[in-house]
Amino acid sequence: MAHFSRSLPSLPAFARPRHLALLAVLATAALPSTADARVGGYDGVWNVTFATTRGNCSSGYSVPFTVTGSRVSSAGGGRVSGKINRGGAVAVQVSVGASHASGGGRLAGVNGAGSWRGVISGDQCSGTWQATRT
Repeated sequence: MAHFSRSLPSLPAFARPRHLALLAVLATAALPSTADARVGGYDGVWNVTFATTRGNCSSGYSVPFTVTGSRVSSAGGGRVSGKINRGGAVAVQVSVGASHASGGGRLAGVNGAGSWRGVISGDQCSGTWQATRT
C-alpha cells in the first residue's frame, strides 16, 4: 500500500487564508462605492417650472438648467449657478436682468422639487419649483 503524507503541500503565499482575507478587503476597497457611482448621476438638462406662493410675481414659467457633475448652470435664458451634492441636494442662484432668486431642494431620478425666494420685477416673492430631466 502506498504511504500518503498527512500534511498538505505548502500553499503559495497569496492563497493562505490570512492573505486571501487581505486580498478580499483590498479588492472591496478598490471598487467604487455607491456614492461614488452616483457622481454625475444627475447630469443632463432639467426643465424647472416655478410656482409663486407668496408675492405678486408670475407663476408657471419654466427655465432649463444643466447639471454637469456637481455644477448647475444655465441651459438657456438667464444666469444660473449652483451646486448639487451626491445625495441630490441642490442650491441654485438665478438672475435675469434686475430679477434674482435663490432656491434649494432635491433631485432624485428624473424628478426634483424645492422652494425659491427672490425679487422678481421689483416684488419680493417666494414659491416652489418642480423639475423634470429631459
